Amino acid sequence: MSQTYQGYLPRNGMGHQPFAQLPTDGADPGGYAIPRRSSMRSAVLALAATLPLLAATGTAASGRQAEDAVKPVFAGPIPNIPGKSLKTVEVSYAPGGRSGAHRHAKSAFIYAYVLEGAIRSQVEGEPVHLFRAGESWTEAPGAHHVVSENASKTKPARLLAVFIVDTDDAVLTTPDPH
Repeated sequence: MSQTYQGYLPRNGMGHQPFAQLPTDGADPGGYAIPRRSSMRSAVLALAATLPLLAATGTAASGRQAEDAVKPVFAGPIPNIPGKSLKTVEVSYAPGGRSGAHRHAKSAFIYAYVLEGAIRSQVEGEPVHLFRAGESWTEAPGAHHVVSENASKTKPARLLAVFIVDTDDAVLTTPDPH
């Protein structure tokens, strides 16, 4: 039985853009090797479970409710890409929680995976997207994230954000000025 994967890729270097459902039964749809969702989920969860936890508690970021937290999970250089690092954070949203508009480090390519609940996300110039547990998207360097929030008023939501970023970039997220 053939499975399909619905995902989002950057368009013109900015934002998250849907791509058509593609077969994942070994076929190569136009040069993209798209993993099965269960394989992607297993890989991301294994990564999150096996990497050292760098912080015991989350810290509230500017524009977040007190119950919302960003918890560093892993940070380290990518050995075969000089000057680049992999940095991973878990973002937790309380019911109804949200982040203010923000930008990520200019060098940051981001892969986001919803661990629990549902996340509403919008990059400037693109429509709002709803991502549920097990779904993922990417954000291109320089993207302006204008909506990032828990889609539920009654249940928490969590996502894992994986950044590929210049090693010297210490600040991953900068809130928009008010």
